Amino acid sequence: MSLADTLNPTAAVLIIGNEILSGRTKDANLPFLAEKLGAIGIRVREARVVPDVEAEIIAAVNACRARYTYVFTTGGIGPTHDDITSASVARAFGVPLERNAEAVARLERHYAPGALNAARLRMADIPAGATLVDNPISQAPGFRLGNVFVLAGVPNIMQAMVDGILPRLAGGPPIHALTVSCELAEGRIAADLATLQDRYPSVEIGSYPYFRNGFFGVSLVLRGTDEGMLDRAAEELAAMVRRLGGTPTLTRGTKG
Repeated sequence: MSLADTLNPTAAVLIIGNEILSGRTKDANLPFLAEKLGAIGIRVREARVVPDVEAEIIAAVNACRARYTYVFTTGGIGPTHDDITSASVARAFGVPLERNAEAVARLERHYAPGALNAARLRMADIPAGATLVDNPISQAPGFRLGNVFVLAGVPNIMQAMVDGILPRLAGGPPIHALTVSCELAEGRIAADLATLQDRYPSVEIGSYPYFRNGFFGVSLVLRGTDEGMLDRAAEELAAMVRRLGGTPTLTRGTKG
């Protein structure tokens, strides 16, 4: 890990599954991962939805693991024919896929005698050299290979896996957030907002319009690692909103 990675670790999330791309399943994993990682100072810089196609998974894994401190994949490690994430990650790293003895033992403890069939045993096929990621719910493990963490797609299982690996990640300074909301249109504040952003280059300022109760408005979300600077930028932003005729509402976090 480079010095830049140590000071400002980054992550990519690869959401794997045709069911996401078809719209049949709504992804819930990216928001959870982004929030949990941000809390320990790891910024999610990219997210991709990848089909259940080996070449596509390999290309996405190799592109992201070369660019970011961490890569997290979700989905495609179950017992069916279209669960090809483990094999694809093995090929991305150029290592064989092996039946992992510890993974088999965990599945044997979980399933009733005779219930661990050939399909379920596929969940114990892990790339050589990988470290298992605990699954306290259904026991079928994920794994870590290099800087890539391969996790389940089922949200409650994925969340349990993430809770287990967070203490093992090298984070950076926690990322704090403030939201200034007002019932002004984006076009009204755009020029002044750009000027404010120029004065605070280390604070990320995002503008998110909404329409509620018959009124247009905007939530202006400020993110950064320096709480003092974040507070100063938010105070200036609130003053700007008042100057433009709006009434600012400031909240901690990203809800506006």
